[in-house]
Amino acid sequence: MKKVLVVVLLVILSFNKVKAQENENTSNQNNVENIEKVTIDDLNRQLENPLSKFWSLIFQENLSFNSGDLVSGTHMSNVFNFQPSLPVPVGKSKMLLVRPVFPIVSVPIFDENGEKTDTKTGQGDMNVFSLYGPDKKDGLIWGAGLTFSFPTASEDYLGSGKFQMGPALMALSITKKWTIGTIIQHWNSVGGDTDRADVTKTDIQYILRKQIQGKGMSIGMGPNISIDWNAESGNKVTLPIGLGITKTVKWGNTPWKLRLEPQYSIIKPDDYGALWNIRIQIAPIVSNPFLK
Repeated sequence: MKKVLVVVLLVILSFNKVKAQENENTSNQNNVENIEKVTIDDLNRQLENPLSKFWSLIFQENLSFNSGDLVSGTHMSNVFNFQPSLPVPVGKSKMLLVRPVFPIVSVPIFDENGEKTDTKTGQGDMNVFSLYGPDKKDGLIWGAGLTFSFPTASEDYLGSGKFQMGPALMALSITKKWTIGTIIQHWNSVGGDTDRADVTKTDIQYILRKQIQGKGMSIGMGPNISIDWNAESGNKVTLPIGLGITKTVKWGNTPWKLRLEPQYSIIKPDDYGALWNIRIQIAPIVSNPFLK
């Protein structure tokens, strides 16, 4: 599946390059020129905003090291997400983002004694995240929308078996020196397999990054707090902290946003959960054909 995503990426980038070369006097070519005219510092800062006018094809790797009272030792799991971020303008001053998330999941299987017996790998539940808000480069930026989860997992062990939906909110302060804010999503199950447990969960991403001027780089964190409201006491919350580097570079005419962020959970489920997570993100930036 990863090879398929790489091929899709190469095709999209090749199409974008050819289209720009063949239409020098069109609005799409103007968009490519606009990207090239934006400084690396400004681009790195603007891409912190999901409602940025730039399109990005985000490939995100989450490698977790898990432990808990119900298992023996420490075990790795992996979630690889492809999440294209493709906001479109609405009217003269607003942007709409509908961002799907396609996960490939790999998790260990345990017996009744907590010993690892196997590893399951396959497609996880697909998510769709939406936001609507102002078209702004910096300052106080907000967004509101809906978030959905669909039971697309290739095996029961890799997903919830439930259709889920709920609200999504964003509040960010973006300046030349700092990006500070949060993105909140909440899901309730609204259908699906009646034999599976209902879902009520919240994801809170908190963001604190310091811009390094002249380097197209920032240092800071953007971990995700997970709350499972239906879990027993001691197993509801995962609260990680992190410290990572984000850098925007240009390879040829295409900007790429790169991120490496190790995260450590200061609070995790007692039974089983992630103690460490290593997040790697690679995102090529492409022109937005909906901009005039």
